[in-house]
Amino acid sequence: MEQILEVRDVEKYYGSKGNFTKALDDISFSVDAGEFVGIMGASGSGKTTLLNCISTIDRVTCGNILVSGKDVTVLKGNRLNKFRREELGFVFQDFNLLDTMTAYENIALALSIQKVPVREIEKRVEEIAEKLDIEDVLKKYPYQMSGGQKQRVASARAVIGNPKLILADEPTGALDSRASRMLLKSFEYLNESMKATILMVTHDAFTASYASRILFIKDGKLFSELRREKEESRKLFFEKIIDVVSLLGGELNDVI
Repeated sequence: MEQILEVRDVEKYYGSKGNFTKALDDISFSVDAGEFVGIMGASGSGKTTLLNCISTIDRVTCGNILVSGKDVTVLKGNRLNKFRREELGFVFQDFNLLDTMTAYENIALALSIQKVPVREIEKRVEEIAEKLDIEDVLKKYPYQMSGGQKQRVASARAVIGNPKLILADEPTGALDSRASRMLLKSFEYLNESMKATILMVTHDAFTASYASRILFIKDGKLFSELRREKEESRKLFFEKIIDVVSLLGGELNDVI
């Protein structure tokens, strides 16, 4: 199995020597191609900091992060921009769609930047729109769409360039329960049918139960890991997640 992501002994400090916070404390793990991995932890546990370091939005204090064998902690300038553009896909809680562009234009933008031929762009956008059930919103602007539609458009944009790794930061945080389920079904499809590798940060156990493996973080350290067995139901996996969360000291209201 190809290893897409390797996090090696990563630490992240904020502040000065006299007054600093260790946001990440010697974290190591790997993600194989085709995995759907969730990262859970209480507010302030370091999960978003970890995602920011993997996405190169933030820099590690020490340690290394490799994507397809490439150490992204040493990339700078144009090489860093090229890596973000070609190797990563992003799905944010607040969608981050461009308001002056239609859904089609938002999805196609990454391919346009890569100078993909127009006919190829049209074909790929139509294909992903059909798979994520957003064909009827391609001509609409973000203000004309529901939250769930916006997030599925954002998911289409994230996957359209065939990135090595899709990073999702609380993707259901701004959605109601129905829209959340539709988005998570879309993630399932991207993972199972399109073999997309997904790393998702969430505080919500229901959302996390769609992943195949969960990494739990407490006080900047890896606390536990939970894998979903092949024949295991999502309901049983959800219950196991709740059990681990209770050990983390979190309130159930924070994760359901």
